[in-house]
Amino acid sequence: MSSPKRRIETDVMKMLMSDYEVTLVNDNMQEFYVRFKGPEETPFSGGLWKIHVELPDQYPYKSPSIGFMNRIFHPNIDEISGSVCLDVINQTWSPMYDMINIFEVFLPQLLRYPNPTDPLNGEAAALMMREPKSYEAKVKEYVLKYASKDAADEAGEEDESDDDMSSVGSYEANDDDEEEAAGNMDDI
Repeated sequence: MSSPKRRIETDVMKMLMSDYEVTLVNDNMQEFYVRFKGPEETPFSGGLWKIHVELPDQYPYKSPSIGFMNRIFHPNIDEISGSVCLDVINQTWSPMYDMINIFEVFLPQLLRYPNPTDPLNGEAAALMMREPKSYEAKVKEYVLKYASKDAADEAGEEDESDDDMSSVGSYEANDDDEEEAAGNMDDI
């Protein structure tokens, strides 16, 4: 067995044996979901997120792909895609790090100490810098609305059903809307 494959198995087994709830995708050790709780004494406290993890074939020499499946309001996390802007994962990753480091150190630190000067979510960054109390209130609102156990359970499922439902018919409906809007413009 090659070294990266052995390392993937070791790191995933550590995650499975930890206190984190881990769900493998199709019994594949290179793709799984982890339940992640917001750190205590932060506005994210009480939140539960479903984190999608993909380990590349070159792991641990290449960093994992990490994404929040349910919405979160944070300067360094894209609200729609869930992508995480975290230097230690994206640029300074080292094979010395493992999956436990990501969930016990890196993500909690990111939520505790956002970096509004390097944002993926410009709205969150601007609000955090200009109106910290409003930022904190919006984070808490998102936690209540999108980071409950039920929201984490459902995260990602609506994406799959949306894909199933997209069809030519939906595009035709959009075309009709555009024609109608253009007709309204002619009336002016």
